This record gives sequence, structure tokens and C-alpha cells, in this order.
Amino acid sequence: MRFLPEPSDQLSDPAELLPAYLDFYRSTLLAKLDGLSDDDLRRSILPSGWTPLELLKHLTYVERRWLVWGFEAEPVDAPWGDHDPDTERWHVDADETLHGLRAEFLDQCERSRSIVAAADLGDRASVGGRFATVDEAPYLSWILFHLVQEYARHVGHLDVVRELLDGSTGE
Repeated sequence: MRFLPEPSDQLSDPAELLPAYLDFYRSTLLAKLDGLSDDDLRRSILPSGWTPLELLKHLTYVERRWLVWGFEAEPVDAPWGDHDPDTERWHVDADETLHGLRAEFLDQCERSRSIVAAADLGDRASVGGRFATVDEAPYLSWILFHLVQEYARHVGHLDVVRELLDGSTGE
């Protein structure tokens, strides 16, 4: 995935705007990870304790939980697999690498795009996966807006981490 600029201010259709912003934040996330050493990818410099690699894995699982398990109600092995079961913190195993986690992230992004492209913003999430009843099931528009805010928050956190690590700033 190449770095994408912020979506045009001429986009007015939420069905175009929300996916475009997701792609913008996805590409910004990957750009912020590029050039970090393995040590920097695996160490935390924030009191909350997360690492850049853990953030990448977390956002992969966030998309999987909301769109595959949530919206599509498809079975997902270990939907909370980004969390350590003992501490509830995000975790990355010692054998997981940027290359592997990036590939998994890109695969999930493609899967997410195909789910969104096949649905309408006014469609409700299917029952049977993450949601047990229709009343619990959010609309796709809500899910996408939630994902955009989740990415915006976390990419902003990563922006601060990157600046603290090597002085790099900007999108």
C-alpha cells in the first residue's frame, strides 16, 4: 500500500468518503512504521506500554472484529488475538515480524474493502457473529465511522511515538 493523501474536500458521499479516509489512515499507519528498527518497533516509550508492532496487530484485529466477525457474522479464530489473555494488553509474539504483520494487515484491509464495497451504509450487521440480536447490530455507517475515529486516534498516537523516537513528524 502506497501512502495516500487525505481524501478530497470535494467528496460529499459518505459511501466514498468513509472508505477513502480509512485508506488514508491505513497508509499513514504504514508510512509511520517504515524506517523504524526492529528494536524501535518492539519497544514502548509511552506509559500505556504499547509498541508500534502491537498497534499494527491491534488495528488488523479491530478491522477483523468489526467487519468480518461483526458485520458479516463470519467465524473468526481468536477475535481478541491481539490481546494477551492474562493481562488484556496488546501483545506481539517474539516470532512475529513487521513483514508478517504488515502482510496480515494488508490482507485484512483488502477483505474489509470487499465487505464494504458489497454493502450499503444503511445495512445492519448480521446477527450470529459478534452480535447476538438485531438490536445489538450496528449499521455499516456507524461501524465505518467508528473505524475512522479508531484509526485517527491511534495514528495520532503513533505520530507522537515516531517523533519521540527519531524526530520524524507529519503525515
